[in-house]
Amino acid sequence: MNEQKLRTIFAESLGIDESQVTDDLTYNAIPEWDSIAHMALIAEIDDQFDTMLDTDDVLEMSTFAKAKEILVKYDVEF
Repeated sequence: MNEQKLRTIFAESLGIDESQVTDDLTYNAIPEWDSIAHMALIAEIDDQFDTMLDTDDVLEMSTFAKAKEILVKYDVEF
């Protein structure tokens, strides 16, 4: 359930189809995921999962798979 929720957040924040959101979706690999979209993505993740990602996690969130790995540290289950 949380993986689908995160996939939807990625798709909506980046303005892409959910089918493009795979574990190997990588920051800057598509034009839609630039630095501005990244900050919108982080804000939406914080809002939807009731987290407050620290700066290191924001910087390390370079793939969809890494986003899941980071959220586990905040007690989000996948």
